[in-house]
Amino acid sequence: MRKFFYLLPGVLCISLAVTAQKKPLDHSVYDGWQSIGERAISNNGKYVVYAITPQEGDGTLVLQAADNSWKKEVPRGYGASITEDNRFVVFKIRAPFKETRDARIKKKTPNDMPKDSLGIVELGKDEVKKIARVKSFKAPEKGTGQWIAYLLDKPVVEAPRGGGRGLPDSVTRLNNMLRMADSLVRVADSLRNKANEARTKGLAVLQSAPRAESNSGGGGNAGATGGAAGGAARGGAAPAGRGGGGGGRFGGAAFAAASDGEEGTELVLRNLYTGEERTFKLVSEYYFSEQGNTLVIKMTKANGNNASEPALLWASLPGGKVDTVMTKFNDIRSVSLDEQGGQLVFVAERDSVAKALQKFYKVWYYKPGMDSASMQVDRSTAGVKKGLSVSENYILTFSKDGKKLFFGLASIKRPKDTTLVDFETARLDVWHYNDDYLQPQQLVQLNNDLRRSYTSVLNIGSGKVVQLGSDTTENIQLVDEGNADYVLAVSSKGNRVEAQWQGFARQKAYIVSTIDGSAKLVKDKQRGFYTISPKGNFVIWYDMTTRNYFTYQVSTGTVRNITQKITDHLYDDEDDHPDDPSSFGTAGWLDDDAAVLINDRYDIWQVDPTGVKAPINVTGGYGKKNKIVLRYVRTDRDKRTIAPGEQILLNAFNRVNKYDGYFTKKIDVAGDPVQMSMEPYSHVNPTKAKQAEVYIVGRMNVQEAANVYSTTDFKNFTRLSEINPQQKEYNWLTSELVKWKMFDGKEAEGLLFKPENFDPKKKYPVIFYFYEKDADDLYNYRAPAPSASTVNIAYFVSNGYLVFDPNIYYKNGEPGESAYNSVVSAAKYMAKQPWVDSTKMAIQGQSWGGYQVAYLVTRTKMFAAAGAGAPVANMTSAYGGIRWGTGLNRQFQYEHSQSRIGATLWQKPDLYLKNSPLFKADKVTTPLLIMHNDADGAVPWYQGIEYFTALRRLGKKVWMLQYNGEDHNLVERRNRKDLSIRLAQFFDHHLKGAPAAKWITDGVPATDKGIDWGTEIVEKKAF
Repeated sequence: MRKFFYLLPGVLCISLAVTAQKKPLDHSVYDGWQSIGERAISNNGKYVVYAITPQEGDGTLVLQAADNSWKKEVPRGYGASITEDNRFVVFKIRAPFKETRDARIKKKTPNDMPKDSLGIVELGKDEVKKIARVKSFKAPEKGTGQWIAYLLDKPVVEAPRGGGRGLPDSVTRLNNMLRMADSLVRVADSLRNKANEARTKGLAVLQSAPRAESNSGGGGNAGATGGAAGGAARGGAAPAGRGGGGGGRFGGAAFAAASDGEEGTELVLRNLYTGEERTFKLVSEYYFSEQGNTLVIKMTKANGNNASEPALLWASLPGGKVDTVMTKFNDIRSVSLDEQGGQLVFVAERDSVAKALQKFYKVWYYKPGMDSASMQVDRSTAGVKKGLSVSENYILTFSKDGKKLFFGLASIKRPKDTTLVDFETARLDVWHYNDDYLQPQQLVQLNNDLRRSYTSVLNIGSGKVVQLGSDTTENIQLVDEGNADYVLAVSSKGNRVEAQWQGFARQKAYIVSTIDGSAKLVKDKQRGFYTISPKGNFVIWYDMTTRNYFTYQVSTGTVRNITQKITDHLYDDEDDHPDDPSSFGTAGWLDDDAAVLINDRYDIWQVDPTGVKAPINVTGGYGKKNKIVLRYVRTDRDKRTIAPGEQILLNAFNRVNKYDGYFTKKIDVAGDPVQMSMEPYSHVNPTKAKQAEVYIVGRMNVQEAANVYSTTDFKNFTRLSEINPQQKEYNWLTSELVKWKMFDGKEAEGLLFKPENFDPKKKYPVIFYFYEKDADDLYNYRAPAPSASTVNIAYFVSNGYLVFDPNIYYKNGEPGESAYNSVVSAAKYMAKQPWVDSTKMAIQGQSWGGYQVAYLVTRTKMFAAAGAGAPVANMTSAYGGIRWGTGLNRQFQYEHSQSRIGATLWQKPDLYLKNSPLFKADKVTTPLLIMHNDADGAVPWYQGIEYFTALRRLGKKVWMLQYNGEDHNLVERRNRKDLSIRLAQFFDHHLKGAPAAKWITDGVPATDKGIDWGTEIVEKKAF
């Protein structure tokens, strides 16, 4: 008995330990893992709205008091808008995920799919008003906050009960179907006869006779003023016009409707204060003015009803008076109101037939008191050059003062020759050595090029157009929100061919007058971007060769080097690319263009744009002295400049211990910045209430996801959200910063992730994951998620692995050996640790990381397994290839960018061969898993094929996963889940000795594709 009592405590301890032991993550947890999506704070700072979003499934919208005194959760809410008066929040409510999924499985039509609803909550109260089948809603950006408008989806058509009107009866429907069948037979006979005639008389008989175009914008509707516009303008129901004389869905009206276009639905204007609503029928689009005093409504005609016509309406608020702006149009686009809501412009096309091959748009203008919109610009307007017409694709913009209108002119495109037969015309791309862009890039940019417009300006009431943009002044920046008498124009025309190997096209900048279109050259052949000061007094740019900032004074045309007196580096002196280093950028401007704020590595400088006053280190060198990077945080998106003496908020990052936090500093006041907080956290998206010193900010570390906090001083934080409570059930991870000496004697940094239940007496397998430099992300949260291309750190660590992410330090011309110096030295360092199993180490990376993996397995045998996603294997063939996603040639990448060769293939072919894993494939002994997808737009798919086929021929253990139709990184969640399973199976087998899955042992034959995925584990039994 005595022995029994001695043993009992030990038995109890073991039992309690087993009970308390946390479980490892598995692949089933991904869908429910949450993150914070949208977030917003009310203007008075009293209320916060944020969305809790699972990776897959139904999310939750949370409405909450910033002091945690009130909270309301709305299942599936999203897209929230807090009204300007801080009283209401309006949002959409998604249909349940399961209902949508089931409807997709049943292949329901779009109109029969589950629809979203609208939700309205008065802040501080619990009632949720819900409105079903809402397509969209809008609220004014500013104003009183009392108005919203929402557009309903099409109503569900239900079969009538007990007869009555509705769907036709069965006999009628069958007769209609038979009539349609007879009609289709006649069409088929006609086509057959035409084909036989073409055989004997030639293909010329297939050419269509020219048809006269009608100039009647209404297509027979002229004079029909009592249709949709009239009904809606009175707030009543416009005639629906459905059916067509009892013919129902299969009557003659159905054919007319098919060519009429999408019919509008019901729009509801709601007064949130009173609950009163007003409806408008047949609405397709609607627009609030910024102040909420105007609602513009675009209506369609009623399909099948020739008496109705489309209309554009103006509703004045709060009175509700509705005026008709225009009727009898074929298309209206780019509706735009000025800031005060007193002027309206749009482009409209109303003169052609529906199927015209050429359509000409015009600019129209309206303001209250006019009978209808007046035409302002067409092809014949003074200042519009021959061959140009108003662009329907340009977004019309008023200047802030409402005196100028900016619109687009576009070249008139030659209409398609409909007499040509597609199957008899050649299809090819012609590459020419003088083309600005390579053909693949032209094809990627084709849609944008077809929509390209030249910015032009119309001074309201002048009747004269001034063209600002052209082939040599393509990109236009408005100055002082359009109020200035000039714009900044920038173009790379004439310098684009060199971008093939330089990676950039040098830019030319002009100041262009909005009065007469005259242009003054600012600078030519500048690498990088030009920007203009808020009031438009100075153009500023960074010169990468001299490593200084320059300004151009608009009033005098004087160019000045404004930073030559600053001795601290304004450029990245740690950049390891074979190219001129980039700058750390600018932070903003003081009022009236008095000074510009410019960043160095750590601090912020106040610089006189005229170069007269000496530069001032705003942060007093505090950042450099303490190795803390200080950056200005813009907390008011509407505020364009910083006032003298203003206290600004600074984000702070300590490069030594990786802490993150906030400081404040008063502009023009000497002294160090004042620390608010510096913590072992990362911070994201600080947002300030417009009318109060209240902020919301995301805070995270490796143990806590980016929850929402509120703060008034960045010293004390109130936690508002608590996502992923299930995390406490799982064996989680820890992170630590590790430093070691590389083979070249230099110190390196990396991140080591260990399981929460780490036992220093155990031996752990290690996966080295890397890309370039990630050590600054020590306090970032790593969520369990299905893999797009790389090992999921949370999953593998939870399942008993260590994951080590070493920084890579590069030398020009030696990308492969640089990876060896960094990664293999890290592996040797880790192998010495008593808790590491040096025989069970692996490497994995994607893209550039995948290349480095592919290279490393040719240089060392110390890894038990390797995974390379989208690796470049042969730099000689990749060098001249195309990045299909952008259409860019890859030469610049090797000469100046990530690949870091620093020379052309013909200048230093030895470097391309030396750094190409393919040419050392015979040295590989490590089992290698490649993933390379057949729609990869970044690294050509054939790179993975070259490496796989070489290793296969050499008898090496190699596998390649090719996800059909997928890009560089996996997009489809089903494929991500599949890859996650295979990565776990691959490394478990090679590092833990787990039984191999069937795809590892036997592969998956094409005959089994879609039937057997090969992921089941097959245990081989001894006989």
